Order: sequence, then C-alpha cells, then structure tokens
Amino acid sequence: MIIFDKLWEVLQKREMSIYQLREKCGIDSKTIRRLKANDNTETKTLNKLCKALNCKLEDIATYVHEEDNSI
Repeated sequence: MIIFDKLWEVLQKREMSIYQLREKCGIDSKTIRRLKANDNTETKTLNKLCKALNCKLEDIATYVHEEDNSI
C-alpha cells in the first residue's frame, strides 16, 4: 500500500495550499481526494507532483505493508 502522508507534510512546510498545488500540477479535486484516501494514483500524477514540488517520489509517498497496522 502506498500512503501519501508525506505529501501533506511537504505542502505544510512549503506553506502551499492544496489549491496552489492543483493549479501548479494541473490536477483536479477528484485526484486530491484519491491522494488523501491513499487510493490508486496514476504514475503520471505522481510525476506531476514531483515535478511541481521539485522532489523525489520518496519525499511525498511511502510504501507500507498492508498488514502493518502501525500506520
């Protein structure tokens, strides 16, 4: 399972709103809802996020084993 908790931390540290992220990346509110729910996300969306935030994938996403209930 991929979780996007780090994405929201990056936005907060950069004082960037979700609206600003959407505008910079060209992604819609449905995609933001999917990210918040840790639902499946297309690799092109992940690419847009990394490009807009000038970061690596591991800066915004984390892989966890689904049976790991600590997260």
